[in-house]
Amino acid sequence: MNFDGMWLPQDQDPRMQEGPTRGEKECLVGYLEHYRGTLALKCDGLDARQLATRAVPPSNISLLGLVRHMARVEQSWFRRVIEERMDIPRLFQDDDGGFDFPDADDDLVREAHDLWEAEIAYAREVLDRTDLDAVVDVHGEPTEVRDIIVHMIEEYARHCGHADLVRECVDGRTGQ
Repeated sequence: MNFDGMWLPQDQDPRMQEGPTRGEKECLVGYLEHYRGTLALKCDGLDARQLATRAVPPSNISLLGLVRHMARVEQSWFRRVIEERMDIPRLFQDDDGGFDFPDADDDLVREAHDLWEAEIAYAREVLDRTDLDAVVDVHGEPTEVRDIIVHMIEEYARHCGHADLVRECVDGRTGQ
């Protein structure tokens, strides 16, 4: 079914907010959630082979790689930086940031999505209890949490653009 190039009717889009945001934190978190949902939407309905397709040569970017990479990014900023838990090992440290992986199967896909969703859930908890004005150390520079959230929005927006291209190469699906 065609919805003017959209994946589903706009009133059924789970990323849409119910009304205007109130305040800076709600606005920033709303954009972050929108892009998290966009990446999930781009992966929806694909099998392991399709999710692992590296569709834009010579890049090794795939939808599965993006999910793994964003689990790494979520963990790094929320656990390691905001919570200052530098003692925990970075996810996919030896796997090119999550983009390199063995042959994909349903277990690898499930594991990647579970990990990504767990890191998002943890990040939400951190954001619930953290003030945007809080200052953390980022490579020796004092940085407000709000700057990290803006960076996360940028990171997701950039990779959702990659996901658009990969998904179009995989099955021709565009929009939303």
